[in-house]
Amino acid sequence: MKKCVLHREARKEYIMKRKLYNNLINWKKNNINMPYMLVGARQTGKTYIITEFCKNEFEDYIYINLDLMENVKKVFEDTINPEEIIKSIEIILEKNIDIEKTIIFIDEIQVSERAISSLKYFCESRNPYKIIVAGSLLGVKINRFKSSFPVGKVWIEYLYPMDFEEFLLAINEEKLLELIKEKYAQMSSLPEAIHQKALKLYNQYICIGGMPASVLHYLQCEKDISKYDDNILNMIVMSYLADMSKYTENIEAIRNNKIYNSIPVQLGKENKKFKYSLVEKSARAREYESSLEWLISSNMLLKAQGIQTPESPLKAYVENNFKVYLSDIGLLRVLSKISINEIITDKNMLYKGVFIENYVAENLYSKHNELYYWSIDNMYKVDFLINIEGDIIPIEVKASDNTTSRSLNYYINRYKPKYSIRLSTKNFGEVNGIKSIPLYASFLI
Repeated sequence: MKKCVLHREARKEYIMKRKLYNNLINWKKNNINMPYMLVGARQTGKTYIITEFCKNEFEDYIYINLDLMENVKKVFEDTINPEEIIKSIEIILEKNIDIEKTIIFIDEIQVSERAISSLKYFCESRNPYKIIVAGSLLGVKINRFKSSFPVGKVWIEYLYPMDFEEFLLAINEEKLLELIKEKYAQMSSLPEAIHQKALKLYNQYICIGGMPASVLHYLQCEKDISKYDDNILNMIVMSYLADMSKYTENIEAIRNNKIYNSIPVQLGKENKKFKYSLVEKSARAREYESSLEWLISSNMLLKAQGIQTPESPLKAYVENNFKVYLSDIGLLRVLSKISINEIITDKNMLYKGVFIENYVAENLYSKHNELYYWSIDNMYKVDFLINIEGDIIPIEVKASDNTTSRSLNYYINRYKPKYSIRLSTKNFGEVNGIKSIPLYASFLI
């Protein structure tokens, strides 16, 4: 397989359109006095999208990386008074800051708890400060905050890997995207040729995943999947493992690493329920719970909680059982040592089902911020449950066009949901209260 290597003079600028940009515009229009905090795993594109926003929407902006600028980090250790902070930054950067026209972007803010605490006072100040912050492990920092976190004083949003919609935008398939949305709303079939094209692109997406660097590499390879180099994703996995060592104690870093690397095995089991014994034979929950929560808080892993009673609110009926998915389907593929060819040619259909379930979990989590599944007596299971305006909707995931399902039929007969959803490679349609939605359209649910 010929890999894609671009010389510097041949490089081309690509614009990664992210749906979150509209949220940033909304913040600017309505709540700019409240500092904006963007949370997400490393390399999901936080710095890129905020930088684009700052450059495009403001006359001037200042970029501060607290992980690299120790002198600015020390400013927050000395004071959390906004006026004093701004004056100190002006002196350090040798720059006059016009607070009416300038937005200040503080990156890697998780390295300074005092900097996070200062956001409360920026929010309460009468001066029109425009502050936006981001950090790759902010979720962990928030959960383990030792001081008083500025609740209600910060506009918090999450950035996840690019979903299939953003992938289509990145590769200039806007017309295809609009047609998919139209047919979803109508629940009517796409023309077969268009359906097959969408399935082909979806298959390529589940190979490369939604990490912006991976999508960019795919574009640089002129969208030729045969030239794609897995080193892009392997490097991201290595950076994740490095974070575990850099920001945790040695024993916790080791446990984090073991849990992260166990996910392909966890998902490969028939019921996919997370088991500490699959991390390490002698592992106990009390030893590994903290590490698991660290990985979930960092957005590296997604947790789905088991339900036996599908009633609203689902959170009130969670059981002790849960599943854990990886944050990105491309990372799961390289961590599982599965080649692109195996996915494209359907050589490994048994494990491909694992991939597809993880892919759907990503889509649902990024939109609903929680995941649930239903199972009973180890005999029947429904992959996901979602609450749509008070109605509990079951979602079944199929990796192919084989849509026979004993479990979904049992669930429908027992609980009589308003409707059900089956995700597969079949076209849009609806029969007997079951909506057939192609896997490539799961981002719309």
